[in-house]
Amino acid sequence: MARRALILVEGSRTNGLLYVQAAQRLGLHPITLAADPTQYDYLAAESIEAIQVDTHNFDALVRVCCRLLATYDIAGITGFTALDESLYLKVAKLCRHFYLPGPDPTSIERCSDKFTQRQSLAQAGVPVPAYQLAENAMEVESSAAQIGLPVILKPVEGSGSSGVRLCRDVDELAEHTTYLLGGAYEWRSSPKILVEEFVQGPFYEATTIGYAVIAFGAADFNRPPHFIPCMSMFPAPLTEEEQGRIADVSLSCLRALGLGWGPANIEFRWTNRGPVVVEVNARLPGWTTPQLVQLAYGVDIINEHIKLVIGDESNLRPKCLSISAARFLVADRDGMLGRIEGDGRAATVPSVVEVKFYVEPGTPIVRKGDYRDMIGHVIAASPDRTQTETILQRAIDLIDWSITPLPRKGSSPPEPSSDME
Repeated sequence: MARRALILVEGSRTNGLLYVQAAQRLGLHPITLAADPTQYDYLAAESIEAIQVDTHNFDALVRVCCRLLATYDIAGITGFTALDESLYLKVAKLCRHFYLPGPDPTSIERCSDKFTQRQSLAQAGVPVPAYQLAENAMEVESSAAQIGLPVILKPVEGSGSSGVRLCRDVDELAEHTTYLLGGAYEWRSSPKILVEEFVQGPFYEATTIGYAVIAFGAADFNRPPHFIPCMSMFPAPLTEEEQGRIADVSLSCLRALGLGWGPANIEFRWTNRGPVVVEVNARLPGWTTPQLVQLAYGVDIINEHIKLVIGDESNLRPKCLSISAARFLVADRDGMLGRIEGDGRAATVPSVVEVKFYVEPGTPIVRKGDYRDMIGHVIAASPDRTQTETILQRAIDLIDWSITPLPRKGSSPPEPSSDME
């Protein structure tokens, strides 16, 4: 009898190992298809089967899967989309091609184009920011004038806040327009920019699978005018009524976008008119969210997602267990990452669940104003919100690292400086 395999398209430096481990617990043989498998260190460390293939080439993916069918029973196909939404469309098409459970490709395509997504939500009466589509500098300027500054400029396709910036005045608007359209930003298709109203208020998110709303989280960002996460917490500090309103709007989003199968992550700002939808992602949230949800609600959303992918029944009944939170470590300068100290001591603080750096000493740091500026995280959980925040701060205070500016030609190397001073 052929061994049951789970195909994973690409990997993830934060959740890839969790997917591999969950697949193995379910009796599956995980196989990763990646353009460069060496970028995922857990594959070699755990001796995970990996195949190099152009993951943006659908026909190439089909050929590899057909070859694997000679050896394995492919139980399911899924992938990591937090950093490249276009890959999830490939995953959806692969599932359809091989008659496996998976999301609707049309719905994924509709959701991954932020302008089309906005149109679908607005037509369904879902509260969204004012928005317009622009393809050149003149249209950007005109759209911003109509909406009113400040506005957010973002590529219509993309993730991880890449290319996303708050433009507070005409100078910032012109600067970021030049960045997006002047050749510095790498487009996968013809340049299209979403110009949208900057809605202000606390940030919340809902995690769903199918039409089940599983978890409510809160997050905060730093380093304006960019949107780099610095904190995430579950459950969010919401009243039952507020949770109900967010749940209702979440279900409206899923129906409007045709996302009744599989996971989704819906982001909100709570404004004076209630929850306004910032974005809908047709996937599980990335980074630390799966761990935070499991700690807070007792639902392993990675495990339940895989069960859905292979056609098994999922258990999506949440229960309140703790207050879990993550603090993200973010580089505040460019240079060479030097020593990392105190992470071992931070990990021993009671109720700290994980201390993790994504990069090693000796790694060049070049800030991009997006997810790539995050170099690590600390996770903690306790029964009390204030206690969890105190534990996190205690652990953060123990961690120190240095970034040495890269010397210019002909100059002496400067003294290293610490990000935690």
